[in-house]
Amino acid sequence: MTTATVTERGATVWLTGLPSAGKTTLAFALAERLRAEGHKVEVLDGDEIREFLSKGLGFSQEDRHTNVTRIGFVAEKLASHGVKVLAPVIAPYAASRAAVRAQHDKSGTEFLEIHVATPVDVCSVRDVKGLYAKQAAGEIAHLTGVDDPYEAPETPDLRIETQQQSVAESAAELHTFLTTRGLA
Repeated sequence: MTTATVTERGATVWLTGLPSAGKTTLAFALAERLRAEGHKVEVLDGDEIREFLSKGLGFSQEDRHTNVTRIGFVAEKLASHGVKVLAPVIAPYAASRAAVRAQHDKSGTEFLEIHVATPVDVCSVRDVKGLYAKQAAGEIAHLTGVDDPYEAPETPDLRIETQQQSVAESAAELHTFLTTRGLA
């Protein structure tokens, strides 16, 4: 006797925000919870993607757009096959995020934009990579949200203010939102 399997509904959950806003931490906490519930989950971490899929790209607006759309392409392919894709990626330009959403819409794959809305002063305190200190010391330039633009989403599907709650609380808020959308 064979057991029929239910095809899981995939989606891309794009977590956008400033460097050190908590996007990746939140994505991994949520991924752990979703996996424990039996969901297929993949985290497409922006830093890892830059190292492997987008190696050689710089931080010009054009290169950032290319990076974001590459991640969006991979996310859509995975999501179209029933994977919950969590993409903690800065994606500083609204047009780039809109292009990724349009790609998902074209294929009928769900795309949710989550704004991890952490103020820059909180991000600079959390900064484990030292980017804000390096920028302040003049060692690096083009830090998103400081001396390079970050276009915060005007109408994200959900806005999470991580500075007001723990990682577990933020992950629970996002999980509740996904539950209301039939994804968790």
